[in-house]
Amino acid sequence: MDDVDRKLLALLQQDATTAVSDLADQVGLSPTPVWKRIQKLEQAGVITGRVALVEPERVGIGLIAFVALEAREHTPEWLEAFAATVQAMPEIVDAYRMAGEVDYMLRVAVADVEAFDVFYKRLIQAVPLKNVTSRFAMERLKHTTAYPLPAAAFRDRRGGEG
Repeated sequence: MDDVDRKLLALLQQDATTAVSDLADQVGLSPTPVWKRIQKLEQAGVITGRVALVEPERVGIGLIAFVALEAREHTPEWLEAFAATVQAMPEIVDAYRMAGEVDYMLRVAVADVEAFDVFYKRLIQAVPLKNVTSRFAMERLKHTTAYPLPAAAFRDRRGGEG
């Protein structure tokens, strides 16, 4: 990947519906090479999908909870059951295995506290857990789906490392 790919990725992360001709103008290439670059980025697994971003409150999501979990056990069987549970619960929008005091951190999106209680009961019934701690977001100060694109990850088109 080079700096043109970096620019394309930055633009696509802001608006994946931008016409290829507009992207081409912004990166200084013609549309055909831009389209080929996008296809290569998709084939390489750099671009993993194109989605519509939804305003949570407009679709009935009024509560975001961050749930810290400590596992009761650390066996491959438990991890497999936990991973399947996470995948099967649409309220879990992010799930991470952590280093430090907690084993897993979930970001959960639900309508309200009552819906969170229903979710919580399903979660603790699905897999044995040692400890569950939930924190509720009061206000969203920043939200983005765009990752930073450090120049060091992209080679310089002039042949040097960038």
